[in-house]
Amino acid sequence: MAKKAAKKTEGWFKGNWKYIKWFWITFGVGIFSFLMLFVLASWEVFGEMPTFEELENPKTNLATEVISIDGKVIGKYAYENRTPILYKDLPQNLVNALVATEDERYFSHSGIDGRGTVRAFAFLGTRGGASTITQQLSKLLFTGERNKNILGRGLQKIKEWVISIRLERQYTKEEIIAMYLNKMDFIKSAVGIQSASNIYFGKEPKDLLQEESAVLVAMLKNPRQFNPVREVSKAKSLRRRNQVFVQMYKNGFLTEKEKDSFQKLPLKTNFTPQSHDEGMATYFRQYLRSFVSNWSRNNKKPDGSFYNIDRDGLKIYTTIDSKMQAYAEEAMKEHMPRLQAEFFHQNTPKRNPKAPFYDIEQPDIDRIMEGSMKRSERWRKMKKEGISEKEIRASFRRKTEMKVFSWNGDIDTVMTPLDSMRYYKHFLQTGVMSMEPQTGHVKAWVGGINFKHFKYDAVKQQKRQVGSTFKPFVYATAIDQLKLSPCQEFPNVQITIPAGKYGNPEPWTPKNVGAKYGGMMSLKKALATSTNTITAKLMDMVGPRQVANLARRTGIESEILPVPSIALGTPDVSLFEMVGAYGTFVNEGIYVKPVMVTRIEDKYGTVLYEFTPETRDVLSRESAYATISLLEGVTRGGSGARLRHEGRDKYRADYKEVVTGYPYKFENPIAGKTGTTQNHSDGWFMGMVPNLVTGVWVGAEDRAARFANIKYGQGGSMALPIWGLFMKKCYADKDLNISKAEFKRPERMSISLDCSIEQSKDSIPVTKEQKEVQDLFGTRP
Repeated sequence: MAKKAAKKTEGWFKGNWKYIKWFWITFGVGIFSFLMLFVLASWEVFGEMPTFEELENPKTNLATEVISIDGKVIGKYAYENRTPILYKDLPQNLVNALVATEDERYFSHSGIDGRGTVRAFAFLGTRGGASTITQQLSKLLFTGERNKNILGRGLQKIKEWVISIRLERQYTKEEIIAMYLNKMDFIKSAVGIQSASNIYFGKEPKDLLQEESAVLVAMLKNPRQFNPVREVSKAKSLRRRNQVFVQMYKNGFLTEKEKDSFQKLPLKTNFTPQSHDEGMATYFRQYLRSFVSNWSRNNKKPDGSFYNIDRDGLKIYTTIDSKMQAYAEEAMKEHMPRLQAEFFHQNTPKRNPKAPFYDIEQPDIDRIMEGSMKRSERWRKMKKEGISEKEIRASFRRKTEMKVFSWNGDIDTVMTPLDSMRYYKHFLQTGVMSMEPQTGHVKAWVGGINFKHFKYDAVKQQKRQVGSTFKPFVYATAIDQLKLSPCQEFPNVQITIPAGKYGNPEPWTPKNVGAKYGGMMSLKKALATSTNTITAKLMDMVGPRQVANLARRTGIESEILPVPSIALGTPDVSLFEMVGAYGTFVNEGIYVKPVMVTRIEDKYGTVLYEFTPETRDVLSRESAYATISLLEGVTRGGSGARLRHEGRDKYRADYKEVVTGYPYKFENPIAGKTGTTQNHSDGWFMGMVPNLVTGVWVGAEDRAARFANIKYGQGGSMALPIWGLFMKKCYADKDLNISKAEFKRPERMSISLDCSIEQSKDSIPVTKEQKEVQDLFGTRP
């Protein structure tokens, strides 16, 4: 029997030998061809493969981070909003969810999952794919989007396998996981796990809860289809998240009880979108972009190319304090809606048919609107597209759907672009800047009420008339040159500076507000009450050129014509310049140029830029202190005195009077100056304590848009409340260490500051310069 069976088998082999031979030849050729595909792919026959250097440093667009002086990331610039993190910063629950869901055998294969690949081929992908985490990374880094051509897709897959094996040789498993999560796009401007965690849950990755990690892992399959914040995909996101828990249970990362418990939890997010129009310090970040752009022109990479703020992952360390910036923005948002309510009340069509403009005729209004139209983004874009001017103008008069700003949130409406421009001209704008005078460090920067709708920066970009906030430069010049005492008295009478004396084409005779004259008035009281006649007298004594020179030495670079009228604040100056200049008075006469950036680092931590302080002596210490003493009088008995008591200012909202009130009740030394420009178009307040100078400006975009009268259209009503609210918040935060101490007094003072002591002219010791002033002008010490 055995012999018969053997012969039968031998006969079968002989009869089928050629088929068996061809089977093995075909099988061998197939295996050889399959292996050759890998070899040919590695030889770049099917297209370029990443080099060793590219594998070592794969190209990735990295977001540039803006970092506050207290270590907070306050903004980013990004082509892709990506900030890479290390594996050690990932929570274990996230890693477990990723491995269980995307690649069960991740830690046991070498880039290609053999079992998964066989299963995918056998069932044509109906029982799951075979793409490992490493393969997905290779696709994200090097092969790109899925090829729609079947042959092309096959070759793409082979390249992914080759790259995956190379990646596994080059990096540890932990590094590959971190690279994959850093590269993944979670949409909504969230590229990488760091941004995704911040945007979808408002926290760092290390703080993610298990259910939050599961939501992000669920998104890896399709970030749009399983997005937790899109209404149309929330249900799918919940189901996919629960499937992640199932996978974690199957792979031993969760018990059945834990799985069931997690699946019962509702889908919760803390969606915090990040864009250039939103977030903290938006106006400052816009300025910073131009700063870095200018810096990069003279500071190239080692390869000679320019640094790209949106792609190169720079770290910009700034002087902004995140808490002080938040307080400044809060103060603005508390005051401005109240002030705006009153402005709207005064500018109803019934009260002001030309609203929001006053004291101009229709042709002037037409010119304002024409200029605004031609400066608009709509006009620029349509002009660039080659559209005729006639059609462009017609488009501004066609009603269209749009969102417009309001203090209660954006409003969906239908109006013409021209009407929307007129509507926006009703809104009062503001600028706030706070600086440490000893270092020049800018601590807070608020350039407007809403960056999304109003891009123009009121801190550095805008220049407006400064009104009476310029007067301290006149007083400081007189004190420094003539050694005048704040107690020195002058007659409160009108004076006229003849035409041509200082280049003025006409005689200049300034008037006091309310036309109040008579008697003698000390310099301290004159500045506190912003008396124009005394300021004009000082201007005549020292000359406008000397005042303009002092202003320039304190950092004001804007044009200041050496004419008498500058005494009352006619020059157009930026808030940035004014804060830096006032810092000179606090800093004992030494000007320190405002600083916004302390250093810039590249993505490897190499320092590319460090700032160098710029300082210069401007005033003597006693002249600077005497000026501060004058400015303290403003907040004790002048236009800034409301800071000392619990004032109650009434503002209207919806035609109903509501009492808002500003209970400042500051008791510490404060030096300051209010400013109001002609026709009360601008309101200013500059306030100082020993280690902080803060300036505030408030006004409309067009100077003809203003309050009907000075009750609300003055610096004390428009700007000072923001300063008071900001400082209250700063003082409440003890960690900021904002000073309540006296201003530093020089050890020796030859200038008398105590005006409370009544002394006769003969009993007061006077300097040679003071004696000359008394003789020339008939003043009284």
